[in-house]
Amino acid sequence: MDDNRPAGEQGSKNAIENESPGERLEAGTDKVTREVQQEVAAAEERIGAGTDKVVEEARQEVAAARRPWYQTKKWGSVLLIIYAALLVVFGLLAWFVASHPILAIDIKITRAFQDIQAPWLQMIMIAVSYLGNQLFLFIGLIALTAVLFWILGLRLEAITIVVLSATSAALDWAIKLLVARPRPTASLVEVLQTASGSSFTSAHVMSYVAFWGLLFSFGIIIFRGHYWWRIALLIISALFVVLVGPSRVYLGVHWASDVLGSYLLSGILLGIALWIYLYLKGKNVLASRSKMTQRLRKYVRP
Repeated sequence: MDDNRPAGEQGSKNAIENESPGERLEAGTDKVTREVQQEVAAAEERIGAGTDKVVEEARQEVAAARRPWYQTKKWGSVLLIIYAALLVVFGLLAWFVASHPILAIDIKITRAFQDIQAPWLQMIMIAVSYLGNQLFLFIGLIALTAVLFWILGLRLEAITIVVLSATSAALDWAIKLLVARPRPTASLVEVLQTASGSSFTSAHVMSYVAFWGLLFSFGIIIFRGHYWWRIALLIISALFVVLVGPSRVYLGVHWASDVLGSYLLSGILLGIALWIYLYLKGKNVLASRSKMTQRLRKYVRP
């Protein structure tokens, strides 16, 4: 009844009718496989295009957030100029006090400060200086803090604490030998505490800025959140750094110029240490991937 169909269609129909069921199944499977492969290829192309778009957007955001190299170099140069200027000021001050050990302005400042005869003030000044008077206790605190940071996975920070404290102590010792300034005497001011060695620079100020100043900086740079221990760390560290200088003058152990020079030098040293630390941190030097570090993610900045 289909004898009137073209010869080609009739032959194709006869060929299909003559195929075995297995051949028909294989042909259908091949067709489905080709269609699936085409759909997968199209999907992969769409995913690849979307991924490339996301990566490119991320690169643009990073490029926009990152300072251009010339700006980074500019700020680095500014910091170097500031440090150099402060170092020149410190050098001039050290030369001047070495040439003029007794300064009228120093005596005037100390006497004016000591005229405040409040028991609470004297108690605070003694308490602030106490830790610096106990050498082995202070060294133990530095070591304990470094060990705690190391256990928490903050290895670069632990090493920075030890290295900065040791460098500060060595620098203070060397400058004391070079300047050899005598300490205040009871004939000039009231000496509430006695100490040996030279007066310029103040080991208390140098060591407190190196240790407590660094902890304060870490409290801002590393940790995040309004946790009580972070707030306590910032407050305690800041108080030690701010009050140690006045306490040395009030107790009659150092002159005000000693304290000023110590703050200048220790501030420069702390700034350079933080600069080096941030550079090494950016290079992932001593980066820890321990389980403890993973647990601290909500406390520690990435």
